Amino acid sequence: MNKYIRALGVYPAGALKMGLLKLLHGAKFTGPLLCQVSPYTELTVDRGAELSIGPGFKMRAGAILRVRRGAVCRIGKNVSLNTNNMLACQESVTLGDNVLLSPNVQIYDHDHDYRAEGGTAAMQYRTTPVVIGSNVWIGANCVILRGTTIGDNCVIGANTVVRGTIPPNSIVTQKRETVIELREAKS
Repeated sequence: MNKYIRALGVYPAGALKMGLLKLLHGAKFTGPLLCQVSPYTELTVDRGAELSIGPGFKMRAGAILRVRRGAVCRIGKNVSLNTNNMLACQESVTLGDNVLLSPNVQIYDHDHDYRAEGGTAAMQYRTTPVVIGSNVWIGANCVILRGTTIGDNCVIGANTVVRGTIPPNSIVTQKRETVIELREAKS
């Protein structure tokens, strides 16, 4: 029953947001009118940016998609942005078909250039494209950094920080060790 009540809000919100993007950005935006976009999302496309979204797009509450001036973001079909995802595009981010992001995944194609005159306050960025292939599942709390390429059919385990090239058909995890030390009780 809950999913039917949610559908009453997400389909009209999706149609409204997609319609406004088409109206404001014309040929620089392509996307489905009918999609599941929560009213509690942020979808920002700056002037001069390009955004392409395939059919079957879903965007849950708390998800943020920002495409900045001059940047290009391509999202394939059946892509799901989950709760508290952040996809921030300053240059180029591409997600293939059937990409599933678990909650709290962060994707950035840029870093602040702290070496620029004025430091981080100068708002200068170093950018490198991010490409995520098709049929990729990214686990909860992952961070995908600039310059990352993830091949098709990959699984990225929860709490993983990824930068670099991940070959197709890979499972990526970062092992962490829990260390428990007993301390002596003072009498």
